[in-house]
Amino acid sequence: MRFPHFFLTLLLCAGASQAVADDSPVLSLKPSARMLLDGALYASPQKELYPDGMAIPEARLGVKMSYGKWSSTIDVGYAYAKVGLRNMWIEYGFDSHNALRFGNFIHQYGLQSTSSSLKCTMEQPTASALYTPGIQLGAMFTHWSNHLYAAASFHVESSALTQVMNMPLFNQQGYGILSRVVYRNPSPDGPIWHVGISGGFATPQRTVKDNADIHDGFTTSANYPTKVVQASELGVTVDKAMNQFKFTPEVVFAYDRFAFEGQYFFQQINRRQNLQAFRSQSGYATLRGLIIGKPYSYVSSTAQLGTPGKGSLECVLNYNYATLSDSKAGIYGGRANTFSATLNYYFNPYITLRLNYFHTHAWDRTDVDPSTLNGFQARLMVLF
Repeated sequence: MRFPHFFLTLLLCAGASQAVADDSPVLSLKPSARMLLDGALYASPQKELYPDGMAIPEARLGVKMSYGKWSSTIDVGYAYAKVGLRNMWIEYGFDSHNALRFGNFIHQYGLQSTSSSLKCTMEQPTASALYTPGIQLGAMFTHWSNHLYAAASFHVESSALTQVMNMPLFNQQGYGILSRVVYRNPSPDGPIWHVGISGGFATPQRTVKDNADIHDGFTTSANYPTKVVQASELGVTVDKAMNQFKFTPEVVFAYDRFAFEGQYFFQQINRRQNLQAFRSQSGYATLRGLIIGKPYSYVSSTAQLGTPGKGSLECVLNYNYATLSDSKAGIYGGRANTFSATLNYYFNPYITLRLNYFHTHAWDRTDVDPSTLNGFQARLMVLF
């Protein structure tokens, strides 16, 4: 697939700037890129389902623009031999603490609302993967100050990025509302802590039933925490749905070179025809420690711990429990326990090496046998 000529032109001009007058805004264009190279070995009683190997789970090439209070990003992504647009947004900054963004991007909902390349656990916990949205088409307002971070957004369903919404699908297009509020004490001289809560509401999304496109349900799913093998760990489609409510409280605590992060997730899908609502709950806890490196820092503009500096060696331990089974509703999408240990070495701001081990056991899923998987993984990441 050939890149559009305008996109190549932007890349060739990247880094250039133009000042119209001394007091006029300056146009700045900068290239951006990332590449993830993964390798994995697996051990499992069902080893034939999980072959060892290597993969390029993500590679992106893009450009970032800024002009006065305006900024924008366009990314073209490559993953598993497929090319497509990823982040593509434009943002207006009212001042240094308030901004409004439009386009395709990851909306704020909990701690894991960041790029997949920035997960300290290598892959985000399954509990989070079930409920944290990926790239969505919509708009988001954010505000941040010394002690408060708040975000509110509106988005349409994910299929809007891949399906032509002809009649009657356009009239039925599902939408969602997300929010995140965090109160924190990002003290440079003492402990860093924050507590927050995120909430969400959505209308039924596009599903396919009897070879017909309808907007009747919600699909929630997550793969095993590895990219070399794309295998479904948990998954369910709840039909005859009216709407979805969800929320997640979060907590972060860091002192010197030690940190703790945790989240709890709750989701309820209300159904028609007097059917029992479907409820699911999940959660995870993460311990982080810097074996080599300076104390953890905090990024106020995204309400997250900062990426450790050059030469840092980090150890990360994570446990999560995830479930998509509700006996009262008679729906069994599976349950999973997962433990993982990750070593992250930050060569410099642009190159990171991750070594990861995970053990996960999944069960209680309709028509799917229980499965246990151990994974030994390595990732070399280039990001700028």
